[in-house]
Amino acid sequence: MKRASLFVIFLMMIQIAAAQEDTKNDSIMITIMLKHHQDKNIDELIEIREKNGFTENFPPAAAKVVSWYVMMGIGQVVTVKIPASELRALNISVERSVWGAFSTEFFPTYDLHPTILENKAKLNAIKNDQQ
Repeated sequence: MKRASLFVIFLMMIQIAAAQEDTKNDSIMITIMLKHHQDKNIDELIEIREKNGFTENFPPAAAKVVSWYVMMGIGQVVTVKIPASELRALNISVERSVWGAFSTEFFPTYDLHPTILENKAKLNAIKNDQQ
């Protein structure tokens, strides 16, 4: 049993290394937390966003929206995938169209779910082989 556990850990380490090799493309994912200013009501926030050109300018054309959710009581959480060379454009887009209605936080992000699914499949295969 101990050998099987060590083998699974070894497979996981190989998978992580392989995943890092596979991501040598130019795209990165960024999660942006848009925290609305709670001293303003929704109409004031909409007015600021419209004045700033929020709908037209955010996110920039090079960004692909991965997810965009409302987090009640906080604001909006947007995850985009964007070429690394366009990171400056994303930042400028936020500064020009988001500030005033929201304060912002940025988080580098990656998709772990495919790795988890693959590791579960490998673990199930090992369990089936042991039976």
